[in-house]
Amino acid sequence: MATAPPEDQRTLLEVQELDTRLQQLVHQRRTHPSLATIAELDKRLADLQGSLVDSRTAVSDLEREVAKAEADVAQVRTRAERDQQRLDSGALSAKDSQAVLSEIESLARRQSVLEDVELEVMERLEAHQESLAKVEAAHAELVAGKEKATAERDAAWAEIDTAGRGVQAERARVADSLDAGLLALYDKLRAQLGGLGAAALRGGRCEGCRLELNPGDLAAARSAAPEQVVRCEECGRILVRQPDEAAGA
Repeated sequence: MATAPPEDQRTLLEVQELDTRLQQLVHQRRTHPSLATIAELDKRLADLQGSLVDSRTAVSDLEREVAKAEADVAQVRTRAERDQQRLDSGALSAKDSQAVLSEIESLARRQSVLEDVELEVMERLEAHQESLAKVEAAHAELVAGKEKATAERDAAWAEIDTAGRGVQAERARVADSLDAGLLALYDKLRAQLGGLGAAALRGGRCEGCRLELNPGDLAAARSAAPEQVVRCEECGRILVRQPDEAAGA
C-alpha cells in the first residue's frame, strides 16, 4: 500500500477542488450560451445566403434589361429627331418628305412599344429591389446579432481564461508541496475516473462515488496507519480520511 504524509493527503483535497474548478471553467467555456446563439445565427445566415444571391442576381439582370430598354428607346427617339430635323429643313422633295413622315410615324409607334417594355421592366426591377432590400435588411440583422453574440462569447471566454489561469497558478502552488508519488497516483486516477481522483471519507461514506463503505472496508480504512493511502473499494479513488475517521481517532 502506498504511503504519504497525512497532511499531504488532506491537502490533496484542495488540489482536487482546484482541478474540479478548472473542469467547471472548461465546461463553461465549451457550453457558453453565446455559442448556441452563434451556431443558430450561422445556420440562419447560411439559409438566407441562397435567397440573397438569387435576389441580387435578379436585380442585376433586370438592371441590364432596363439599360437595354432605355438604350432602345433612346435610339428610336434619336432617329425620329433626326428625321424631324430633315423634314423641318424644307430641303426634301414632296416624295422624300412623305417617306420621312411615314418613317417618323412608324418610329413613334415603335417608341411607344419600347417605352411600354421599358416601363414593364422597370416595374419588375422596382419589385425585386424592394424584395432585395428586405433580404439585405434581414441579413444585416443576423450579421449584427452574430457580431453581438461573438463579442459576448469573447468577453466571457476572456473572463473564464483569466479565472482559469488564476486557478492553475494556485493549483501549481498547492501541488508543488505534495508527495510526488501521491500526486502521480492522484493524477493517474483522475484521468481514469472522470476528473475525480480523490475524495473525502466522511461519516463512513466515500464522497467520490457517494456510497457507504461496508463495515469491513470502513473498519480497514479507519484502522490503517495515518500515512497509508487508502482507496475506496467501490470506485478506486483515494480516500482522504478526516481526523475523526483516521486510526486512533
